[in-house]
Amino acid sequence: MTTAPPAPAAATTARPTAPARPRPRVLLAATAVSVTALLLLVAVGTVLHEPLLIPPLAASMALVAGAPDLPLAQPRSVVGGQLLSALTGFAVLALTGPGLWGAALAGGLALGVMGAARAPHSPAAATAVIVTLQNPPFWPFLALLALATLLLVATGLAGARLGGRRYPAYWF
Repeated sequence: MTTAPPAPAAATTARPTAPARPRPRVLLAATAVSVTALLLLVAVGTVLHEPLLIPPLAASMALVAGAPDLPLAQPRSVVGGQLLSALTGFAVLALTGPGLWGAALAGGLALGVMGAARAPHSPAAATAVIVTLQNPPFWPFLALLALATLLLVATGLAGARLGGRRYPAYWF
């Protein structure tokens, strides 16, 4: 007795669709929080005569304000991911010196370090690249980065409360 092979599963032809448009209030609140946080970084940096606004932090704020439920946007990931990536950049810098090869290595290794620490934050990989390319002073850079990330999280927290959203989903 032979048995017929099983029929192939029906192929689905449905295509994924773009996410729904955010409610105007949510979109306005996220935009206002993001602008406020980035202007705050510029203001504090101006007072300290040090730049606090670097491109990865703008991307971090976009996650905090625009996608506060994602693991990438949680305080553990924003603060921890940025600091771990900076440390990764400094470690690679110590081994390779400043340059593009070291920057590429640091950016890639930062992903692994953040993953191992359960603090994934994709914008932070760029922080490792910046460290390796620019060779900033170690302690001042880390202190300013910590301050900046804490300001982003605090602004995200305040903005979420004002906008009726929940942030963070978890702290640590």
